[in-house]
Amino acid sequence: MGDNRAHEEWKTARLDGKTVIITGANAGIGKETTKDLAKRGAHIIMACRDTEKGDAAAKEIIEETGNSNIVVKKLNLADTKSIREFAEQINNEQQQVNILINNAGVMMCPYLKTEDGFELQFGVNHLGHFLLTYLLIDLLKRSSPARIINVSSMVHKMGTIQFDDLNSEKSYSSMKAYGQSKLANILFTRELARKLEGTSVSVFALHPGMVRTELARHLNPVIRFGLVLLRPFTKSPENGAQTTNYCAVAPGLEKETGQYFSDCDRATCSAAACNDETAKKLWEVSCQMLEIDWQ
Repeated sequence: MGDNRAHEEWKTARLDGKTVIITGANAGIGKETTKDLAKRGAHIIMACRDTEKGDAAAKEIIEETGNSNIVVKKLNLADTKSIREFAEQINNEQQQVNILINNAGVMMCPYLKTEDGFELQFGVNHLGHFLLTYLLIDLLKRSSPARIINVSSMVHKMGTIQFDDLNSEKSYSSMKAYGQSKLANILFTRELARKLEGTSVSVFALHPGMVRTELARHLNPVIRFGLVLLRPFTKSPENGAQTTNYCAVAPGLEKETGQYFSDCDRATCSAAACNDETAKKLWEVSCQMLEIDWQ
């Protein structure tokens, strides 16, 4: 599949002088990604809903990596006002953003809505990151070569885009809503890559693996017990962050823009995730829901 040389080279790739934004950077995969990219010399902006937890994680990472060029900023992806405030700060303060990692997510939670009335999983996992990327895209283009990385999941294979009920108001299944949001991540990646053709901004989606993180906290006890049984086959957050790190730094990956990765290599996504018509329609509907015009 991939180029073996690139496969080895990425492990030692440096990011000195590069600026990286990571959403949900204070725990799980986000924290491990922050740690890895900090070791590579990057200037990292940890975008966190809970800045207290963010500050504690940053302190720990600075001590471990010796890279003090790490800042924590508040970002609540369940509130478009917070997303706009965060993006405005970044656009005003940063000369460049070379890598945007849309990592934060909620998973299989009870039925809840965002501040703007979107179903929480679709609102945070897809619409929140869609809006954030839109607000930072000009800065990313000016910082090119740049990369955008959308953390999806193999659970996208269980998802369909319910255009007649995107907010799950007619019926709600936490698993189906999660699958829909993760499928949306890949469709967004495809359409964004198409729109960015001719620029030096690449976009990748990925499945981190079955990772042991706090995301599982909302699962019902039966499923949680199942996960305990599966524990020997699951990844630590550190291993789960590997594919994100690979997409962030692997040399020569630009030609794979728009693609889906797993285990540091190209992977096969569902037929629904490869549907360009659905991707276009989702883009248009997302813009309408967020009241933005992103051509």
